[in-house]
Amino acid sequence: MKPVKFYGQNCTFAEDQPQYTPLPAFKDEEGNVVTCWELSNEDFEKLVETRRIYLSVKTFNNPLQPLFMSADVNEVLIFENEDNGTTEQGT
Repeated sequence: MKPVKFYGQNCTFAEDQPQYTPLPAFKDEEGNVVTCWELSNEDFEKLVETRRIYLSVKTFNNPLQPLFMSADVNEVLIFENEDNGTTEQGT
């Protein structure tokens, strides 16, 4: 599984940290962060077989932040249309 660029992303974490893989993300003023991950063929086969995903988070001994995972971009991103004030969901 690898992080990938996506519509709506506005920053990249760890861009200049060679010990980490750069992480494309959308971050808003409230501190909400959304990332997008692409499964390899092997990941996809394993997911179909087990129906499980494991998440590892480096907290550095700080409190764990709330997490939400989804396969549907429309559950995590909604964009405001600056021209007319309406909202549209990510695609």
